[in-house]
Amino acid sequence: DYCVLGAGPAGLQMGYFLSKAQRDYIILERNTGPGSFFNKYPRHRKLISINKVNTGRRNSEFNLRHDWNSLLSDKSELLFKRVNGEFYPPADSIILYLKMFEKELGLKVRYGVDIGQIKGIQSQAGRSYVLIDQHASEYTCRVLLVATGLWVPNKISFVGSDLVEGYESMSTNAEDYRNQAVLILGKGNSAFETAQNLLGKASVVHMISTNTVRLAWQTHYVGDVRAVNNDLIDTYQLKSLDGLVENSMEDLAIIQQSGKKLSEHLYKRLKEKNGTLSMKDVLQKHEKEWETFFWQKPYNRVIRCMGFRFNFSIFDRSARLHNSKNAKGRLPELTAWYEGVQTPDLFVLGAASHSRDYRTSAGGFIHGFRYTVRAVHRILEQRYHGNRWQSSKLLATQLVSWILKRVNEASGLYQMVGILGDIIVPKGPRSHVEYVEEFPVQAMPLFPLISGHEVSTGGVLVLLLQYGTRKVDFLGKDRAEKDWSKAWKSNFLHPVLYYYKTLPTKKDMKFCPKGWPLPRPQMIHHIVENFFTEWHAPKIHIQPLRRFLEHCMQTDLRAFYAESCFLSSLTNRKPPLFCQEGYLKHQGITYRNQQWQ
Repeated sequence: DYCVLGAGPAGLQMGYFLSKAQRDYIILERNTGPGSFFNKYPRHRKLISINKVNTGRRNSEFNLRHDWNSLLSDKSELLFKRVNGEFYPPADSIILYLKMFEKELGLKVRYGVDIGQIKGIQSQAGRSYVLIDQHASEYTCRVLLVATGLWVPNKISFVGSDLVEGYESMSTNAEDYRNQAVLILGKGNSAFETAQNLLGKASVVHMISTNTVRLAWQTHYVGDVRAVNNDLIDTYQLKSLDGLVENSMEDLAIIQQSGKKLSEHLYKRLKEKNGTLSMKDVLQKHEKEWETFFWQKPYNRVIRCMGFRFNFSIFDRSARLHNSKNAKGRLPELTAWYEGVQTPDLFVLGAASHSRDYRTSAGGFIHGFRYTVRAVHRILEQRYHGNRWQSSKLLATQLVSWILKRVNEASGLYQMVGILGDIIVPKGPRSHVEYVEEFPVQAMPLFPLISGHEVSTGGVLVLLLQYGTRKVDFLGKDRAEKDWSKAWKSNFLHPVLYYYKTLPTKKDMKFCPKGWPLPRPQMIHHIVENFFTEWHAPKIHIQPLRRFLEHCMQTDLRAFYAESCFLSSLTNRKPPLFCQEGYLKHQGITYRNQQWQ
């Protein structure tokens, strides 16, 4: 029934869920072991994914907030910290962990299967996919789950680009760069990782890209440059020969010097590209800058560090995945439920699914996509096996406590900010609710179809964790909002609840306010940000939350002592809901062996 292509973290994570559900599946991997990407990358062998072993907590769900390498399973001991306890562990550790994960869970993986072509077949029985390997053997499945990751180097073409070394093939021995001037193309994590390795040996390290440097602590996007590798920013700002430059990459020209003047080489190469150019055209643009800008001196080496792209080449026309508009077409275009836009029953998992939350959340990294993979599995269970999305049925008076538990502990909401949210559906006379956890909120218009849960006339609530949308100095004195009555001004991570009388439509989703993950609701509630990301203060967190929920559900959600319920039942026709659910059903006083004092 299911073919999982790739035995990296996403492939093994899906394998676990399929195995647990006792589905018919196989994981196909072209290499000889799991996580083969990490055999080579990162090139300098240091992960930048946090492995915070000591959190001071015993709550396993909370601890996953700070464990960015473990996968999800029902074995509480099957965590990354078993193989390594370093905060930034070596890359070899992730390979050991994935091998352990596969072995202990007994996942069905077939190694040495290099799929070179994928076809979509339509028949009377329905759609299926045929995968052809290096031996012309065919594998046929009803549902294809692509978890191949991003491993094709992202390249750019310009005059002299053939003279550039690639991140994938460059030497990682810093001694090879001793006293050399090096130009690095790119300003992402692979570029800064490379620069970090060269700083003590190279005479000059310059970095160039179209955009300025984006630092993760400023943008709150984990894919931006992490502080662990940004020493070059210090050496640039403190004027120690290194530097950062912004320039259009397509306008670059790299010429290998010989006896002729550099301008003659440049003119010859550009004339080959465009026969109408004259020497004046070539030099006029940079004539004034020549003596002050970075190109006045030659480089010994130029290294391309521009990340990776999805491998589109293996997909036949009948199964073609289209390029997403995000990430400059490096990723496939997907629906909000991670299915190919024009390839039904073909889902994309892991880093390649990052087109759905590019630069907004952590879906391109293990600590994010372990939850989106679980969401996809729940979609598969509903669509193909009729099993509704896992939910909890709660009394309305339990809702405040349940929400507080989720925002203070849940890791899926915490990692996939603005992407995965809890859906709360009031039922009946609003005396109870259906609580659906970690649903992809961009698919809200199709919530009943995807989850199997109907929305009643009581509307629907959506719980998310979000960052603020204002641009502020995140190290400045007034960076945080302290007034709970102005919680909507919170800049750091904080809970937000949206209330809709009816589900948003597809059209509504296209017109979300800038920076919002959802359309404008009928009512919205922000819980003010907290230094410890803990929300349990009675006056500033709990009471405003309860009042908001009461307003949405049009019912009293207060809790009462048994004495108050007794008095209320004597003096009111309709006691508060808490008393109706508890005290009046003989659940208000707990039985004890000894007389209650």
